[in-house]
Amino acid sequence: MKHFQGLNIPTTLDELCDPERTVLLVYDMQAGICSQIADGKAIVEQVAKVVAAARSRGMRIVFTRHLSLPKTWMGVVQLRMAMSWQKKAEPHEVTPWFLRDTPAFQITPELAPQPEDAVFDKLAMSAFEGTPLTTALSDCGIVGIAIAGIAMEIGIEPTARHAVDLGFIPIVIADACGAGHKGRCRPLDRIAALRRRCRHHRCGDLRAQDAAGLGIALLATRPARIRMEETRSLSPCGTPREERETHRQAGSGAAVCRDGNGGKASATATAARPISIEPM
Repeated sequence: MKHFQGLNIPTTLDELCDPERTVLLVYDMQAGICSQIADGKAIVEQVAKVVAAARSRGMRIVFTRHLSLPKTWMGVVQLRMAMSWQKKAEPHEVTPWFLRDTPAFQITPELAPQPEDAVFDKLAMSAFEGTPLTTALSDCGIVGIAIAGIAMEIGIEPTARHAVDLGFIPIVIADACGAGHKGRCRPLDRIAALRRRCRHHRCGDLRAQDAAGLGIALLATRPARIRMEETRSLSPCGTPREERETHRQAGSGAAVCRDGNGGKASATATAARPISIEPM
């Protein structure tokens, strides 16, 4: 941890994974979305591991749900999106897939939110747009936001970018993020491209980890006392224009937590081990 001008600046994953300063965002793990991707069941299992690790350390957890409006309230953007997703040629042919209180709208039963969790509904791709998420995180003194869910190229990547712009440090949990177009978009490729963009624009930080790495970092983290003088200082920047080729294979992979022997860290570890994080 670096200290400067009264600020506590985390520089490693285990420093960032303080349950009092980082939250877990479970992105759109709804029954109607998980069933649409080929490896939906595997992603549910991975996200469940991450949720269990977060709960074991008392980390705050927030769920998002994508909401469809009735057709009378579907405007130009909503109709175009629905036509694209449903492969329909005419607007009148689309069906609102995620109407409130329908089975497809609900979080998949394996990940059912608990009373202490927050659940925010949204129309946009970014989890911050049109929801109270920014206010809630800032009010709780949150610095980092770990993200898992579906889909990487549709909503997780925009959310990670938006987080940096708002002054939060995103942690993308690579093997707990599903992709809507698996053949054309590999999550690690998207993460690597996003890391390069963050570095190029000097707009903050992005940590890419796997579920095991996050779990061991949480085990290694000691609860910290919240001090009134604690604050944060990150450098937001304008979100760059969407790059149309971020799905192409990147030159570098995501950072991976490894134990002291050079192997991957175990999610079932019961004691803290030395963790090294490859440079961003």
